[in-house]
Amino acid sequence: MPKNQVIVDAHSHIYPDPIAQKAAANVGEFYGVEMASDGRVSSYLKQREAAGIRYSIAYSVALKPDNVVRINDFIAKAAATDPTLIGFAAMHQDCESLAAEVERCIAMGLKGFKIHPDSQRVNVDDPRLMRLYELIEGRLPITVHAGDYRYDYSHPRRIREVLHAFPQLTMNAAHFGGWSIYDLAVEYLEDERCFMDLSSAAVWLGRRRTRELIELYGPERILFGSDSPMFDPQDELERFFANELDARSSELILHRNAECFLGCDLEL
Repeated sequence: MPKNQVIVDAHSHIYPDPIAQKAAANVGEFYGVEMASDGRVSSYLKQREAAGIRYSIAYSVALKPDNVVRINDFIAKAAATDPTLIGFAAMHQDCESLAAEVERCIAMGLKGFKIHPDSQRVNVDDPRLMRLYELIEGRLPITVHAGDYRYDYSHPRRIREVLHAFPQLTMNAAHFGGWSIYDLAVEYLEDERCFMDLSSAAVWLGRRRTRELIELYGPERILFGSDSPMFDPQDELERFFANELDARSSELILHRNAECFLGCDLEL
């Protein structure tokens, strides 16, 4: 890794200690992957330090509406304890107090939202989620899990519909816009206005195809992400640097684009 390179991990998951190991194991079972960590904040920070990563966008996913407030309280506390953790709030489509919870999250200092349509069993363009986008458009960014060959919930064509409906919404369509259906993501999202993170992609795509997709979308749209605890941040960085991108592209992907996505300057 180049010396003094500032790195932002734009895709990481953290869980409260009492449930972290079980939560991480459930994610691993959902994707058929052996997890690289136990999901605890302390475990992630240890791996992140070893990788030389300075900041992280951190979140969790609400699988039930009753979990939304509890998760957001945890994320807000973690971010307040360690300012290098940039907390994103969780939301569930059946949260009864959706508008009030958006305002509460903003008041707590959370910097965006994260949803996972496939595990939450909801179409990304469902009217209940469209209400969320309406509330945060032009105010906060959102990371959306994108793509899964097994489901239609987060299909890139649905993500495109959201982007067209909310042209001022700042979105990270995670996993190159379509986990496991990367070429379909190109078909629907190549010319759209959204960021895309690299998480859970290079390990399957390989170096040549990863670099091709970076060049196709343009490095101005790409965010580095580890998808911890699924993968070790250091391993993901090694995969990234194996692409041998030029200095400008690397700087954009590793931290400048994250600043644009977040709408703020990070202390470098």
